[in-house]
Amino acid sequence: MLFSTLKHTKINGILFDLDGTLLDTAADLAAALNHVLKLKQLNPLPVNEVRPCISTGVTGLLNLGGIDTKAPIFSSLRQKFLDYYRQHICIHTHLFPNVETLINYLQEKEFAWGIVTNKSASLTKELISKFPLLSNANCIIAGDTLRYSKPHPLPLLHACDCIGCHPQNCIYVGDAKSDIEAANAAGMFSLIALYGFIAESENVDNWDASAKISSPLDVIQYLE
Repeated sequence: MLFSTLKHTKINGILFDLDGTLLDTAADLAAALNHVLKLKQLNPLPVNEVRPCISTGVTGLLNLGGIDTKAPIFSSLRQKFLDYYRQHICIHTHLFPNVETLINYLQEKEFAWGIVTNKSASLTKELISKFPLLSNANCIIAGDTLRYSKPHPLPLLHACDCIGCHPQNCIYVGDAKSDIEAANAAGMFSLIALYGFIAESENVDNWDASAKISSPLDVIQYLE
């Protein structure tokens, strides 16, 4: 939906992606990838090279590391990645700057808010348990909660139902093209989190988002 419309719409709810929007998980995901690469005697990758590819998921990260996704051993390596990540899920992960201030503002002003991620429910639950502030979300929809995940709009529409908000009165904030596609398909306002896991070569102007934000605090201007 258009930015001009957003500025004149009463917003009642806001939904967030998790990785790259609320939490900086890059270092721990990179560590899991490098664990698998070491097992295969492949060179490790620096975090700054892994960061822009996090939205591609485990398969995309392993592919980034040079592992053939069609190889017979791939499913085993994928499980080793997940096992390592689960055991080291919050060594370096932290809230992005100003996320705490934004969430406290939403709660103080009694805005309904939630989290919609493509991360599995088990990993999402494990990770969010480390951050009590995020546990206060009115709803948490994971990648395997429903039949479809983003970029399909169903998870966002379901989240709107959960928080009692019409899609046209809701904002979704994410850092991946699939986030914006899902929000647009759901008839919601979409905000690109420029501080997230976006490659420098990515032209986000082609994503057709309602607006772009450089800090979580930028969300507040659309709520007042």
